[in-house]
Amino acid sequence: MRTDNFTAVKAGAGRIAALFFCAALLAACTTKAPGLAASKPLTPQAEPEAKVIDFQQVDCARIWDLQGDKASHNALYWLRGIDCAGRLSPAEARAEARRWPANNWQNAFRQGVLLANGNVTPVERRQYMQRLALFSPDYPPAVRPLIQLWRNGQSGQLQLAAERMRYYQLRQSSDTELDTLRQRLIEQNEALSITRRKLETLTDIERQLSSRRSPETSESSHAADSDGQPDDDVATPGATKEEASQP
Repeated sequence: MRTDNFTAVKAGAGRIAALFFCAALLAACTTKAPGLAASKPLTPQAEPEAKVIDFQQVDCARIWDLQGDKASHNALYWLRGIDCAGRLSPAEARAEARRWPANNWQNAFRQGVLLANGNVTPVERRQYMQRLALFSPDYPPAVRPLIQLWRNGQSGQLQLAAERMRYYQLRQSSDTELDTLRQRLIEQNEALSITRRKLETLTDIERQLSSRRSPETSESSHAADSDGQPDDDVATPGATKEEASQP
């Protein structure tokens, strides 16, 4: 009996010791956790370095002064530049274009966009398009479609100018032919008038000649009548002789 009691007491003491150990372990964990959290404060997230610029809000007076890859490699920048160039007068557009010598694709594109609104001739338009085409390998992928679309529009302007020139030449040729036909018609009318006057003169002359011949014809007819019929005074003596010869 004593052995069983001792065993039971020993087992109970072991359970109590295990419970104390677990409680102490839990207390240690709960006391260390806040310290660890306090020793490692949360770091704020870093803001992204690349910021998207709303070029539509940029003033047109400053748009051409923006340089660098962030601007030139952004199609929105060039769309804003095309919009601002369209608001300039032809003289202002040409003056701004002279500020950008075409020594790279950016300046060549700027110059072309500005000159396109400067009342350029077809020869000038073809020249700045050729300068821009020299830098075709340097176009950034983000801007290449826009440049190609812009060049297509400029090519359309050249075709329109060529059609206008062809129409102008055709009209000039037609006007020249019409003037020639009018001149020929005037000359023919003048020749016809001269011929008509000549015919009228000949008709008058013929009428005058016919009126002069008519009295002579009447006189000659009277003379023929008097020669063909015998006179009564001449016939009477002949009859008297015949009568005298009769018994």
